Parts: sequence; C-alpha cells; structure tokens
Amino acid sequence: MKADEIRELGPDDIRAKLAELEEERFRLRFRGATESLSNPLRLRSIRRDIARLQTVLAEKARTTEAAR
Repeated sequence: MKADEIRELGPDDIRAKLAELEEERFRLRFRGATESLSNPLRLRSIRRDIARLQTVLAEKARTTEAAR
C-alpha cells in the first residue's frame, strides 16, 4: 500500500486498515512460530504498511490540530 493511497483514506478507514493488518501480523507471527511460512517476506511488508498507516494518521492528527 502506497502512502498516496493511504492519504486518500479518512482517519476511521486508516484505523480500520491498521487493526486489520495488526491482526494479520499476529496470525502470521503465531503461525511462523509453529510452522514454516509460505511467504516469510509478507511479515516485512505488513510491518512497513503498519508504519505507513501510523505515520499518515499522525500527519492527519497534526494538520487538524494545527488548523484549530
């Protein structure tokens, strides 16, 4: 997921996507501890997507705070 795509989303949509990715990361980590993963690099991409979502969410919070 690209940062430009994330910026088009609203804060509630970003939070929902963030929760979804964190759940997927948890499941992959759990499965990776018990068996080998078919695509271990998926964990890396999920981690990076979570970081992008959190960054854009913080940017949106700062801009709305600055607008007040």
